[in-house]
Amino acid sequence: MPEPMSWPRLLSQRRFPDQQLPPTSAAPVRGAFVQDYDRVVFSSAFRRLQRKTQVMPLPETDFVHTRLTHSLETAVVGRSLGRLAARHLLDADDALARLLPNLDQDCGDIVAAACLAHDIGNPPFGHSGEDAISSYFASAAAAPHLAGLSDAEVADLQHFEGNAAGFRILTHTYAAHSTGTAGLGLTYATLGAFTKYPKPSVVPTGARTGGASEKKYGHFQAENVRFRHVADALGLLPKDAAAGFYHRHPLAFLVEAADDLCYRIIDFEDGLKLGLVASETGLPLLKAMLGDPAGRVGSVRWHDWREELGYVRARLIGKLVGEVAALFARHAPAILRGGYDQPLIKELGCYAELQEVQRLSIERLYRSRPVLEIEAAGFEVLGGLLDAFLCATFDAGAGHRARKLLDLVPDQFRAVGPQAGASAYEKILLLTDYVAGMTDQNALSLYKTIKGIELPKGF
Repeated sequence: MPEPMSWPRLLSQRRFPDQQLPPTSAAPVRGAFVQDYDRVVFSSAFRRLQRKTQVMPLPETDFVHTRLTHSLETAVVGRSLGRLAARHLLDADDALARLLPNLDQDCGDIVAAACLAHDIGNPPFGHSGEDAISSYFASAAAAPHLAGLSDAEVADLQHFEGNAAGFRILTHTYAAHSTGTAGLGLTYATLGAFTKYPKPSVVPTGARTGGASEKKYGHFQAENVRFRHVADALGLLPKDAAAGFYHRHPLAFLVEAADDLCYRIIDFEDGLKLGLVASETGLPLLKAMLGDPAGRVGSVRWHDWREELGYVRARLIGKLVGEVAALFARHAPAILRGGYDQPLIKELGCYAELQEVQRLSIERLYRSRPVLEIEAAGFEVLGGLLDAFLCATFDAGAGHRARKLLDLVPDQFRAVGPQAGASAYEKILLLTDYVAGMTDQNALSLYKTIKGIELPKGF
């Protein structure tokens, strides 16, 4: 039986793929993992999340969440989870407390940074954007472009995954920009915690265990070697190291839990405020999860159910953070051995109620007519953009229209200059990076422009 993962190695402060730029002479005033958080905040990919869908595509109201506000809130919850879970570990293990006295601070900072970045690779139009990209590459229109690609490369495209796109953003530097290869230059620890699905799109059948970490995949074939390097540096336990298939970094369980709690409860809150879920149904359901003793009445009398909703949501998240942190500490020995692989929230006492919250959100919110209409349009927009740019790229007899289309694509997303000679897979991936990185509004506007539906309004 292999040795379990070790916390000192899992908390590596080395920066991927090792610092390439000369360090500054200024004395550090922030820890390495706080620097990771700050680097994500200042990245252009994170900034674009402010105009990417969380619940309602292209919202006309200001109070619903975008990917940006969801990511910020998930980071706040993740920080608390990381600190509290590690505090439980320190309190129970004197040797660990002597070895890593700042474990609670470090775990909180790592989980916060990974949570902040967890949706950074999501395409326009929410999760339906992933489906739209996947559907295009599975269509007859895309078949000529995929000829000659390996099965794994085709799987990357036909099962497009925002988590893999996120790992690429965090670790990839375009040759058109510089000779560096560090992406955002984050620490190995944060990259490990970020990767909820430490596997490529295709893995050997015999290595699969059916755990939560295998539900999706976490890196494209282009980043396979890169992820193996990160995993080996952290000492992640392999399931099939040659295939880039590993057990999770323990803190990825807390990143997953923070995301689960935020999207279930806060998306539901948006549904209530939009009137898609009746307050008479939703608010009592959230209050029931608090488990207050019968007859408990506070001194505050609520005159607005929306204000009460905010109070209940805040208390509920605080309660569940405490419960999840305790669960993590209980399962930590098994996690370090690779013997635990399920979402922590499944063991919460209120899991049945959380499932009901999710059911109502799917029925009333995610499948509401405005959402479905815009998501359907997203299939046309993303598929149309990919088809136009790929045809222009691979058409041997490209004419004036193709050249005009390619002139619209920034150099870092084309096989030109330092990126000339890219393989067909790399060319497709570059263009997919471009389309997937757009905001909802940018994608819609560019689609209208190239289809001649609407001319740009100028500068």
